[in-house]
Amino acid sequence: MTTLISTQALQLDTHDGFLFNELAFTLRQGDRIGLIGHNGCGKSTLLGLLSGTREATSGTIHVARACRLQHVEQHLPAELASLSLYDALLAPVLDQPELHWRVDSLLAELGFDQETAQVPVHSLSGGQHTRLLLGRALLQEPNMLLLDEPSNHLDLPSLLWLEQFLLAWRGAFILVSHEQRLLDNVATRSWILRDSRLYDFDLPCGPALAALAEADMAAAARHAAEQKEIDRLAVSSTRLALWGKVYDNVGMARKAKNMQRRIDKLQDEQSFVSEGAPWRLSLRGKALAADQLLALDGLDVRAVPASPLLFHVGQLWLKPGDRIALLGANGSGKSSLLRLCWQAIQAQEERSDLRYHHAANIGYYDQSLKQLADDADLSDALYPFAVQNEAARSQVARKQALIAAGFPYARHGQTVATLSGGERARLLFLGLSLASYHLLLLDEPSNHLDMQGKAELGQALRGFVGGCLLVSHDRDLIETACNRFWVVADGQLAEWPDAASAYARLSVEDGQALTPVPRVEHASAVLADVDVQLERLCELEQWLAEDLARKPRHQKPASQQAWLAELERLNQALGITS
Repeated sequence: MTTLISTQALQLDTHDGFLFNELAFTLRQGDRIGLIGHNGCGKSTLLGLLSGTREATSGTIHVARACRLQHVEQHLPAELASLSLYDALLAPVLDQPELHWRVDSLLAELGFDQETAQVPVHSLSGGQHTRLLLGRALLQEPNMLLLDEPSNHLDLPSLLWLEQFLLAWRGAFILVSHEQRLLDNVATRSWILRDSRLYDFDLPCGPALAALAEADMAAAARHAAEQKEIDRLAVSSTRLALWGKVYDNVGMARKAKNMQRRIDKLQDEQSFVSEGAPWRLSLRGKALAADQLLALDGLDVRAVPASPLLFHVGQLWLKPGDRIALLGANGSGKSSLLRLCWQAIQAQEERSDLRYHHAANIGYYDQSLKQLADDADLSDALYPFAVQNEAARSQVARKQALIAAGFPYARHGQTVATLSGGERARLLFLGLSLASYHLLLLDEPSNHLDMQGKAELGQALRGFVGGCLLVSHDRDLIETACNRFWVVADGQLAEWPDAASAYARLSVEDGQALTPVPRVEHASAVLADVDVQLERLCELEQWLAEDLARKPRHQKPASQQAWLAELERLNQALGITS
C-alpha cells in the first residue's frame, strides 16, 4: 500500500517540557485514523506539523509526491466572514477557471441550495461552516484529509451528515474528535496521544481505548514487580556497603557498587506507567420527594419575548429521577427553553405554563460559561455554589475540592479569565457538584470536554439522584445518561420513546413527520403493538448475545446497558416479568 507520510523521531519542546517525544509513524493510502487524547495533549499541533503550518523542534516528516494533503482546521478563516457562501467556496480555485464547474456540483453534494449559497458566511450555522471548510478542501482533489475537530458544536443532523460523508470518502484521513460514536463508525485505526507518546491500534476508538486500558494494567503490574526487585536490591546494597565500611571489607564494598549499578540499570529500563487523566469529573446531587420538579403546559418558546415563535410545548413534565435529553437542530430553540426556565426560577416567577417545585434547589450550566466571574480567583468563583451546601462553604473545603479536581494549590490565586474553555468547564462542574442540586438544566455541557470527560459526565449523570434536562448532540452521552427523549421539530416539542426514534425524527427530510409515541407513566418506551414489541425484544436479545460473545475489549458496555434497560421495559409491558 502506498505510503503518503512518514515521520521519524518527531519532537516538539514547549515551556512546559516535551509535547511530543520521539514520535514515529507511517500514513498509508486508505488509512482511516481517529486521533484521540485529552484537551491540551497536542492533537491539533500534530496536525499542524503534518500540514506544514508548524515546525517540529527535531525529527523528520517525509511527505510523498503522491500525497495530496488538505488540512481542515477547526475555525473558519476571518477573511471569509463577509463573503457569500458561494464566493467563499470559490476562493481556493478562483485562479483555476477549469475547476469552477466543481463549485456548483459541490454545493449540492454538501447539502446547500442556491438560496443558501448567497448567504453571508457569518450568518451560517456551525454545521454549515464545517461543510464549507470541507468543500474548500475537496476542491483541491485531495487523497489525504486532516480533520481538526469538525464535529465541534455541530447539531445532531449535521453530525449525522458528517458521518455519512466520511463513510463515503475514499481517501485517507486523520480525524481529531471527542465524539466516540463518530470515531467508532468511520475510523478503522486509532492513535491515542498521551504522555507525549503516540499509541497506535488497528482498532476503532472503543476497542482501542479498551486495549490501552489493558496495556496500562499490564504495565502497572510489571512496574510493581520491577519496583519490588529494585527495593530488594537496594536493601541488600545498603547492607553490603555498610558491612564493607564497618569491617573494612573491599569485596563487600565492590559487591555493593555492582548491585547499585544493577539497580540503576533496572530503573532506567523500568516499565513506563501513565500518569493517567489530569482530572476526574464527579457530580453530586440530592433526591426530592415530589411528583414533579418541572412542568410545562401550553408554553410558547421564543429567543426573546418579542421575537417569532420557535416552538410550542403542549404538556410535558420532569420528575425526580428523570434524565431528559432535549434534542433538535441548531437554532431550534433548545437553549432558549433552558434560559426561559432558568430566568423564571431566578425571578421566582409564578406562571401557569411553566411551573417548578419551590422546594427544589435548581442549578444551570450555561454553555457560554458566564456563570463564573472572570475577575474572581478559583476559590471565590466557587463560593456562590458552595454557600448552598454547609459542608462545602469553608475556604479549606473549596481548596480541597479544587485540588481533587486537578487544580494544584499554586493555581488557586489564578483568575477565571485566564482559564481555558476546558478548565472553565471543569470549574463549573465542580461548582454544580458542591451545590448538590435537586434539578440540573445543562446546556451543551460536553462542548469543552475531551472524550474521557464526556464518558465521566455520562456516568455521573447516570448516577445523579436528582432530575436533569440535558441539551446535547453527543449520542454516547445521551444514550448513557438519559432515560427520556424530547425532540424539537416542526414548531413543536414532543416526546419520543427512545434515542433511536428521536434520531430518526431529526433525520426526516422534506417535512415528513413521524408520529410521536405518547408518554406512558410507568413504561415510557413501550410500543403499542404486541407483535412489534416481541419483534423488538428478540432483536435486542440477539444484539446483546452477539456483543457478549465478543472478547471483552471489543464489547460495547454503554450499548449493553441501553439494551438491557429497554429489555426490562419491554418485559414489564408484555407481562413477562413483574
